[in-house]
Amino acid sequence: MASVTVKAQLMLNDGSIVSMSSTCVEGTETELVTSTTYAVSATSLGQFADGKTIVSFIQPVSAPNGMAYAYINRRGSIVAICPIAHEGQVQTQPLPLCGMTGFKLQAGDTLQVMANTASDREYAWMVRTSSGVNAIFSGTPSGAGNTDLTHILSGQGAGTSLVGQTVVMQASSSVDAGNSKLSTGGVLTLDDKGLPVNGCTAVNPQEQLVLWSKPATATQIGLNFVARVTTSA
Repeated sequence: MASVTVKAQLMLNDGSIVSMSSTCVEGTETELVTSTTYAVSATSLGQFADGKTIVSFIQPVSAPNGMAYAYINRRGSIVAICPIAHEGQVQTQPLPLCGMTGFKLQAGDTLQVMANTASDREYAWMVRTSSGVNAIFSGTPSGAGNTDLTHILSGQGAGTSLVGQTVVMQASSSVDAGNSKLSTGGVLTLDDKGLPVNGCTAVNPQEQLVLWSKPATATQIGLNFVARVTTSA
């Protein structure tokens, strides 16, 4: 796995722009810090902009082989999910955080990122619920069959992490979206009887911007629900 440069440009509520840049090992979650080109030192986002609010991303978090996910960590919790892209992709307007019009930073907040390798099959499902809970679930298919996604921090399944929650915004990233290996086109949320109650189409982060969307149906997640990806190879 190579070391690559991961970048992002954030717009704050006072009109200032924060340039973020770090050398990250692909396939390893890493903190993205301020670029030393435009800051005195490489600093955590929360320390650099304590008390200011992220309005949008002028440049999504990006890397040469795309991103699996990016989020803001506050004391071990996912408090905001950030837009991701392949390096060089162009959006027509600044992109928001997932389901949020802005996010006020605190000292100690860090921007965590996961850069893909060229052949990385990691599937990531990013969600925000009606009560403001943010979560990212991931899994890496290795052949034909089912892969149940688990929370990137707790290791728990969707039915444990999100029990009683209703997903109102979501996105999925997977390189398998570009090679016809996803049998269902994305992730399905299955109830305790194994029946689909929600779905989210995957986007290949090496080819397209990963954008948020609302679920077709608003379904409360119950105990023993699973987020499942099925692959043909």
